[in-house]
Amino acid sequence: MSAVTIDTGGVPNAVTAFRIAAIAEAVSWTGLLVGMVFKYLVVGNDIGVTVFGPIHGGLFLLYLGVTALVYRPLGWSIRTRVLAVVASVPPLGTLVFERWAWRTGRLSGNARVSVAQAVTRLRRRTRRGARSAQRRRP
Repeated sequence: MSAVTIDTGGVPNAVTAFRIAAIAEAVSWTGLLVGMVFKYLVVGNDIGVTVFGPIHGGLFLLYLGVTALVYRPLGWSIRTRVLAVVASVPPLGTLVFERWAWRTGRLSGNARVSVAQAVTRLRRRTRRGARSAQRRRP
């Protein structure tokens, strides 16, 4: 499959954002695992866990956030969404999911929406929901 090239004014499209988040989360998992090996098996020093723990935590949340933003533009089924979230739990699961999603066409060029556009759409839906809730109040 060929990569999608869409001019989004410097904002990554949904596919690129998801792939970056998935790979970054997997790399941070690897760093955390190496830190744990050094802490418990090699030197007893927890510097690796101290450094990679918060990095991995932040990238884990980023991955979940990007997944929540891009599933609609990518047209994912409920099964694919659940697999994407479950893949964030085991070490390197996001990398395995990203490779699988790429091979099976779930990260195809159908995502013509940038991450910024997805956030804007989400905000509009949220505002619309708030306005309709205000109208329903007696």
